[in-house]
Formats: sequence, structure tokens, C-alpha cells
Amino acid sequence: MLIAYGFGVIYIATDLPPAEFWIKINNTDHSGTPFNIDYAYGKIFRQGFGIMIGSILAFLTSQLLDAYVFHTIKNKTAGKGIWLRATLSTLVSQLIDSFLVLYIAFYIFGGDSQWSLSQIFTIGIINYIYKFSVAVILTPLLYVAHYLIDLYLKDPQSENALALD
Repeated sequence: MLIAYGFGVIYIATDLPPAEFWIKINNTDHSGTPFNIDYAYGKIFRQGFGIMIGSILAFLTSQLLDAYVFHTIKNKTAGKGIWLRATLSTLVSQLIDSFLVLYIAFYIFGGDSQWSLSQIFTIGIINYIYKFSVAVILTPLLYVAHYLIDLYLKDPQSENALALD
């Protein structure tokens, strides 16, 4: 939602006509060459639109896929193997996320600086290797957190802490 909000604010800000004083103050660069500051402002801020759209769509797609894979594995394993479903669902969803965001942001919305599919593939692989490594490394922490939550919820004092007075 925050990305969508940022997208809206930037779109409105770059679509508004600039104030005359702003154009006059910024009509030349540091060496006195005529400069269109309004064009530069729009070019700089609008380049992020593809990244924002790609981020939103990739996030939604990958999170829905993550939940689907997680629950499918949970049903097939009868609720056992939290490490398996958490890790596999993350690995599948991050594979999609790693490539989809790059494809949308830099291939579809790349404009003058559109990336090639080989660039997207190369950077997507590097991103996925990083995400894959982090997911595997964090798996033991998932078990520790799960254990501590179970321990806390089984503690008689925690029942009193959660009770409403």
C-alpha cells in the first residue's frame, strides 16, 4: 500500500505544471547552458514507475503463490515439517518474485534503457541465489521462534498476561 501511495504522489507531482519562479531559477545548468528542469524532474521521478508497478505485481503474485505452496505442503504432510513448507514455499515464491519484478520494471517499462532478457536473467539469478541462501540460513531461526512461542504460550504466567482484566 505504501508503494502504491508513493506511486500516486509521484505521478501527481510530476503531472502538475511547475511554478514560474522554479523554472526561472533552474533554467540553466552550472555552466550557463539552457536547461529544461521540468523535463529533468519528470524524467528522474517517473523512471521509478516501472519499479513500483513491478514491485507491487511481483509481491502480490509471489505472496499468493507462497501461501498456496505453503498450505499445499502442509496438507500433504499432515501439518508436519514446518521447515519444509516454510523453506519450499519461500524458495518457489522468491523465484517468481526475483524475475517478475525485473521483467516488469526493466523490460516492459524500461523505455530508452530497456534491459535485455539476458540482463534480466543474469541479475535475477544473482538475486535468487541471495534470497535462496537467506531462506535456508534462516530456517533454524524459524524453529527457535516456534519453540519460544510454544514455550511462552504453555507457561501459566503467560495465560495471565494475555487475560483481560
